[in-house]
Amino acid sequence: MKKTSLMLIGLLFSCQLFFAQGAPDYTGGMKVKLNEDGTKYFRIISWAQVWAQNNSDRPADANGNDQSDTNFSIRRARVLMYAQLNKDFLILTHFGLNSLNADNMSAIGTGDRSQLFFHDVWGQYRLSDDHAIGGGLHYWNGISRANNQSTLNMMTLDNTRQAWATIGLSDQFARHMGVYLKGKFGKLQYRIAVNDALTNNLQASTTPVNGGAAIYSGRRLLGSKEAGRAYAGYFDFNFLDQESNFLPYKVGTYLGGKKVFNVGAGFFLHPKGAVATDNSGTLSGEDVSIFAVDAFYDAPLGDNGSAITAYALAQFNDYGEDFTLGQTYETGSMLHAHVGYVIPGGNKTKFQPYVHYTNRSIDAIDDSANQFGLGSNVYFSGHHSKLTLEYQNTKYGSNDGVGTVTLQAMIYL
Repeated sequence: MKKTSLMLIGLLFSCQLFFAQGAPDYTGGMKVKLNEDGTKYFRIISWAQVWAQNNSDRPADANGNDQSDTNFSIRRARVLMYAQLNKDFLILTHFGLNSLNADNMSAIGTGDRSQLFFHDVWGQYRLSDDHAIGGGLHYWNGISRANNQSTLNMMTLDNTRQAWATIGLSDQFARHMGVYLKGKFGKLQYRIAVNDALTNNLQASTTPVNGGAAIYSGRRLLGSKEAGRAYAGYFDFNFLDQESNFLPYKVGTYLGGKKVFNVGAGFFLHPKGAVATDNSGTLSGEDVSIFAVDAFYDAPLGDNGSAITAYALAQFNDYGEDFTLGQTYETGSMLHAHVGYVIPGGNKTKFQPYVHYTNRSIDAIDDSANQFGLGSNVYFSGHHSKLTLEYQNTKYGSNDGVGTVTLQAMIYL
């Protein structure tokens, strides 16, 4: 009886070291062993990001009333769970909500934005030690490292929004429904996918204007046979320490816990994903194509606890002729870079100031958009307990720049 009780306690509280996520004293989520050697298990990870945001340029509300400069929100609240009954099979589920605030909450929690939804649900079969195939609602994306970014360990306050280049256009919140193949050949890692494109996307109620710009509604207006498939891939060469590709989520900063230098390239193709009409109203499909190259470097600097993280991305977007949507998705190109520095010190608390900059050229307005951010992370237990303060200024075309200050508190268990 005593032996059985000890085994149950061990099953409920056993964990596995996961320092790659940047935590000095946390083991990366509760791992429950289903057999003595731990080859059968499931693991649960939960995290929450809470924002306090100040923006003096907030527009008036729907009734024409001025809005408060400061507001609070839950940026993300998530639970992720994955399990293996043997080394050949893996299943992952990931659910939660995003960007919940006073304007989109509902009185008794029944509104659309208050509801949890699945971010990922996929199963995987191991083909060999280095290769696997899977399918479902998955995050094995193409294009770039940033388009495969984990939200657990970003260095900047949030990811570069335009790097998540297909959210709500061909996918559901950066996840496609389809099949993928992932693995590595030595130091070269790869992920490729064939997916169904989303029908009811952000332009589900939009009608193309005769002789006007393209809209992203190929599957809806041309049918799934002609415009229903999307293809994606990303390939990165690991020159120094090898990163894990057990899960698809790319680490934002290791805080000097690894020495990583990767160069990558990726793509997204959706034949006839966009549509346009000529002056007579004849509808035609236009191919959507996005290509990117990037580089990521993260390494300790000496033995004093300091470290550097740097990332650079060049992305080339073709959503169709003069396509633009919400000052977020546009046909054109993008250059992004960010760099952060962990300040030396032997204390458990770490400070990491950083800066980021993004420039986008936009065909539809024959102009550019620029975004500048300056911030700092304070890590109390790696990424598992941290505060982030960031000032960000965005200038779109000839508009004046809009400045926003955000304070984020994050807990990751």
